[in-house]
Amino acid sequence: MNLQLVRSPASMRERLILALDIDDLERVKAIVRLLAGEVGMFKVGKQLFTHAGPAAVKLIQEVGGEVFLDLKFHDIPTTVAKAAVEATRLGVKMFDVHASGSLEMMRHTVREVRRVCRQEMLRQPMMLAVTVLTSLKKSDLEKLGVEDDVPDQVVRLALLTREAGMDGVVASPHEAAVIRSACGRRFLIVSPGIRSHKGKRNDQKRVMDPQEAVRAGVDYIVVGRPIMEAKDPLAAAREIVAEMERST
Repeated sequence: MNLQLVRSPASMRERLILALDIDDLERVKAIVRLLAGEVGMFKVGKQLFTHAGPAAVKLIQEVGGEVFLDLKFHDIPTTVAKAAVEATRLGVKMFDVHASGSLEMMRHTVREVRRVCRQEMLRQPMMLAVTVLTSLKKSDLEKLGVEDDVPDQVVRLALLTREAGMDGVVASPHEAAVIRSACGRRFLIVSPGIRSHKGKRNDQKRVMDPQEAVRAGVDYIVVGRPIMEAKDPLAAAREIVAEMERST
């Protein structure tokens, strides 16, 4: 693992990731300019990356932001490792794969990223694996042939991720405590599905508010619509950071 968090209220804004789930580079530029000093990273997911490709990542970096490349790579080991190497060369601060892609897929990815960072003198990104999507519940897993309860499946995949040498997982805040117990203090937990109690859940099923998530042991929270759809995105981002700070 390549990171040890400093846990203090002053660092809370660094632990907020804004999801840029849009298809408009001009709006991306405006949002990043507005919020680069208020959030730790900007998440580039499948919609924005399919729309604009690496140009979206470079634009965010040029305007002063760091990038979480959330493409959830899931393929044979060689293919995923090569994609991860290219993400590393893009200079992203964090990227993710699917833990269900196998232990060997994750191990090979870690080896190749570390090798390229040594050879090309690159910054090593935080490497995460997705456990169980926050849009899924037990009945969804059962339809996929997974009989375990959601927390049990999450912990199984988190332990596999740690064994592979990755830095942490993407998981619901509801599983943060059991992940922390199983995988230790330095294992990163990044959680989407963060909403205020009065906010809309949309397609998220296992959600928490920012204060609850930090108290549960989440290291980074990912927030999208509550900021992106706010009348005042700057005020919305600052309020979320303030909620996180109230957890201490």
